[in-house]
Amino acid sequence: MIWLTIFAMAAIVFTSRYVFLEPKLPLRLNHKAQRFLSFASPAILTAIWAPIVFLPHGNLDIGLKNPYLLAAIIAFMVAWKTKNTLLTTIVSMSAFFILLKIL
Repeated sequence: MIWLTIFAMAAIVFTSRYVFLEPKLPLRLNHKAQRFLSFASPAILTAIWAPIVFLPHGNLDIGLKNPYLLAAIIAFMVAWKTKNTLLTTIVSMSAFFILLKIL
């Protein structure tokens, strides 16, 4: 039963992606729908990272002893200056692990 559920969900996800990504299919979204959906990824990513950074132990922590917040600030600065995703990932993860050891 679990395998059936996994395969059914995989089929649903694949089909929903395929309908919009296959260039040979005549289905197209209008400009307003495309613009509305362009906000979905940033909203979802913010909903994921914000609680991790600002509420690492369930309480609001915006002090300098919060390694999550400091690493996020470092990641923002590196991404802003370099616009290099790989470098941002490596530097911010290294900074986070170093700050985790120090703090």
